[in-house]
Amino acid sequence: MDLKIGQKAPDFTTLNDSGEKVKLSDFKGKKIVLYFYPKDDTPGCTKEACAFRDGIGEIKRKGAVVLGVSTDSVQSHEKFKKKFDLNFPLLADTDKKIVEAYGTWKEKSMYGKKYMGIERTTFIIDEQGKISHIFPKVKVDEHYDEVVKAL
Repeated sequence: MDLKIGQKAPDFTTLNDSGEKVKLSDFKGKKIVLYFYPKDDTPGCTKEACAFRDGIGEIKRKGAVVLGVSTDSVQSHEKFKKKFDLNFPLLADTDKKIVEAYGTWKEKSMYGKKYMGIERTTFIIDEQGKISHIFPKVKVDEHYDEVVKAL
């Protein structure tokens, strides 16, 4: 399913890095930076997460929260968060319901091998729960600045 700007963001319930239930609708009234990344503790994903960590003050000043989503387990998220002192929730989408709802679970190719995985994508969701920005195929290096500008 291809989501479009102006559409209501699909709601979901899943577990965060502490094993607590989180619903997207819990954040209604705030802007949400919902970013999908392929794998905990890998170079690009670590760089992206640390950029959000370092810039969280600016994001909060703009009235937003950051939520990271991958298909890794709660335990994997917990280790990743602790190792890099991440200051926002990581959501465990182990059944792939969220990545499928947001259209970020795609066929990828590495070294000629095809496999299914998360395409690095960020959605900004407004205070009413509608998608205001979509950043497909994110380039990690400039991404934080793009997000802050969009907020």
